[in-house]
Amino acid sequence: MTSPSPSRLPRSIGLWSAIAVVIGSTIGSGIFRSPAGIAERLPGPLPMLSVWVLGGIFALCGAFTLAEVSSAIPETGGLYAFLRDGWGRLYGFLFGWAQLVIIRAASLGAISITFAEYFLRVLGYDPRVAPYDMYSHRLAAVAILVTATFNLVGVRWGALVTNLTTLAKYGGLLFIIALALTLGLPGTGGHFTPAVPPGSISIAPFGLALVAVLWAYDGWADLSYAAGEVKDPQRNLPRALIIGTLLVIAIYVLANVAYLSVLDVNEIRGSKLVAADVAERLIGRKGVIFVSVTVMLSTFGTLSSVLLTSPRILFALADDRLFFKQVAKVHPRFGTPYVAIMLVAAMGVAFVLLQTFEKLTDTYVIAVLPFYALGVAAVFPLRKKAGYKPSFRTPWYPVVPILFIASTIFLLGNSVVEPGTRIWTLGIFAVILAGIPFYWFVAKKQGGT
Repeated sequence: MTSPSPSRLPRSIGLWSAIAVVIGSTIGSGIFRSPAGIAERLPGPLPMLSVWVLGGIFALCGAFTLAEVSSAIPETGGLYAFLRDGWGRLYGFLFGWAQLVIIRAASLGAISITFAEYFLRVLGYDPRVAPYDMYSHRLAAVAILVTATFNLVGVRWGALVTNLTTLAKYGGLLFIIALALTLGLPGTGGHFTPAVPPGSISIAPFGLALVAVLWAYDGWADLSYAAGEVKDPQRNLPRALIIGTLLVIAIYVLANVAYLSVLDVNEIRGSKLVAADVAERLIGRKGVIFVSVTVMLSTFGTLSSVLLTSPRILFALADDRLFFKQVAKVHPRFGTPYVAIMLVAAMGVAFVLLQTFEKLTDTYVIAVLPFYALGVAAVFPLRKKAGYKPSFRTPWYPVVPILFIASTIFLLGNSVVEPGTRIWTLGIFAVILAGIPFYWFVAKKQGGT
């Protein structure tokens, strides 16, 4: 096993900032945009709520396992380092390759589009109609560039933006939940019956809905990418990953209960901006503005978190001489991987100008899931290697990592079998595997693998 090497990036992220990164990276656009698509596929209260609970368990299993691995390998790049040390340099390289050409660009695009749509909603424009549907993509590109700038000028600035927006988004969601449960539920009794209407649940739609839920939960692993900059990582990394993930699960399940307290399943299915529609139903135009501002802060903070963490993967890849060496440059004044940040931001801008929200989220989840599964599975070979000394051990091992891996295989298999997603899924896999020849070229130049 490659022993952890000292990071060239300063350790300046404390425990609370680390927890804020987990929450800030996770709570973004999904909880505000995904419920409509989930209600379309699972048009019943109990199926809708159950898929959010199952997605939370799935994320928690991954967080428990990566908490162990990250405490033993607290390096910049996180999942990249786990794949490299657990399975070999090829797997680490393919993860970095996929991050560059698909994963982070799709993530940034989907998050920034939601920011832009709610921003237009605050101004009184409908982002679903021309010309505002195009304006939303351009505004999204600007948001990516602005948050990239915050993170380029220093980790403290990026962490400050993340901390402030995390407090705002979590507090805003709590306010929406309290509003719905106090004003909406007593008036309507909620829309929880019939719990499972006929035809509201089947395996294939449930799998597709779970993909959308996992988009909303994604972010639980992002802190590991900046593990080389976390203070006292053996102690703080496991705590932040687990506490942050638990807080996200709690707020997501409560938010969906709140939505169903005000709107029925059919109304949720037709609502792309469900949180704003809930607030409008309860307190009118003021509610729309409040929720829209909350979502804007939420997605802006998530953009900041993503651009704080994900460029560290490309930085680590280049630092291992598996990518262009310029990408491993650290800014002489700000102490940040500025070339990697600019590269990730540029790819995000390109994707957001070319794709829709739904296509971006599906692309992201399908592309990242194989690497999450391999990263979690790395705990098995790592436990057999000398020098592996984690400060935290995965509870209920090996059941927890096996459950995560099995769930991933089910989801990816469902995407391949389902006619509507088969071609797109296979195309994503083909793009990822296209990185193998490039790896061979790089490895040959280095004289080995």
